[in-house]
Amino acid sequence: MMEMEYLQISLFVLLIVCALSTVFTGNLLASVIIFMAYSTIMAIVWILLEAPDLAITEAAVGAGISSLLFFLVLRRIRLIQRKESYEKRK
Repeated sequence: MMEMEYLQISLFVLLIVCALSTVFTGNLLASVIIFMAYSTIMAIVWILLEAPDLAITEAAVGAGISSLLFFLVLRRIRLIQRKESYEKRK
């Protein structure tokens, strides 16, 4: 039983570290990747709490769809920035 408690405590510490580093990271791409790690760890926590339906939802929505949307937004932002810098050169 002690091993399971150590696992749960370490997962909760990792959740806190991921949450804080997502907020304080200056790089947006790194923030999205850390957010994906947060969602994956949260899905594992839901499995340990015997809530597989929430774990599947967290993995699909949190680590999957939300992260994909964030990546697409970052790509769009970079494309807009490139276009603006190209227009300034003219």
